[in-house]
Amino acid sequence: MNEIASQKFLHPDITAKGETRASVAFHRLDTLWINTGTLCNIECANCYIHSSPVDDRLAYITPEEAVRFFDEAAAIAAKAGTALPEIGFTGGEPFMNPGMIEMLEDALTRGHEVLVLTNAMQPMQRPRVKAGLIALHEVFGRSLKLRVSLDHYTEALHDAERGAGSFTRTMEGLRWLASENFALAIAGRTTSGETEDEVRAGFAALFAREGIALDAGDPAALVLFPEMDETADVPEITTACWGILDVDPATMMCATSRMVVKRRGAAAPAVISCTLLPDDPQFEMSATLAGSLTPVKLNHRHCAKFCVLGGASCSA
Repeated sequence: MNEIASQKFLHPDITAKGETRASVAFHRLDTLWINTGTLCNIECANCYIHSSPVDDRLAYITPEEAVRFFDEAAAIAAKAGTALPEIGFTGGEPFMNPGMIEMLEDALTRGHEVLVLTNAMQPMQRPRVKAGLIALHEVFGRSLKLRVSLDHYTEALHDAERGAGSFTRTMEGLRWLASENFALAIAGRTTSGETEDEVRAGFAALFAREGIALDAGDPAALVLFPEMDETADVPEITTACWGILDVDPATMMCATSRMVVKRRGAAAPAVISCTLLPDDPQFEMSATLAGSLTPVKLNHRHCAKFCVLGGASCSA
């Protein structure tokens, strides 16, 4: 690693080259993310949040804790004269949290659109969870959307990331969701060396073969995420980059979303800037949602690679 690279992402305001680091001002609250906890039924090879069956550094948030942030989100929307934000649930695997169905019902009853990121494996396929999802679907229909993680359209490449047998078990859950007519999306990865068109064509063939009514050409139906390498040498984003790259900072995820996490042993949850950076203390914003709506300094390689240069967002 060269000298400049080793000095990157060290100072919140100044890059390694001495230029002014870019920041993103809060614009509006489109999505409030709830991290349900880092425990997961599997351990992926390149999990950006380092979830596993034993990692509970982000503890299970409870329905009572989550509802306080739903209240805050409603108050912020009312004050701004905007629609209620989408509520997104991520983990870990959200369906491992024993309060998951109750939190979904709370958010949907309040009028939020709800998105759940899931691997659709055994935690979601438990009879109690399936029954809860069907009951919610009957009342709220397509206001409840599930985005299933399917890293590649082939079993070999998906299982290389998530472990042997993962593709088969995820496809079981995905087929069930499709058969019950849930609103669905797929989250894949652009790690195979193929062009985007090739990846989308491969998923299109899979969807047709499995009878899953999703348009692989629709970026909202098949979201393809770039890989996040925490050791990669990526450029820092300066204030000049917005014009050079022709990127509007208001399109960044941290301009329109926040995430609630509950750290193991903490007395209460905290609000962080986005879904990608739960462990970096400089991105912990406040104990309240209202207190978190301040500018975010792009002092992390994920800000550059995933959001600014990758053009990715976790929201629907």
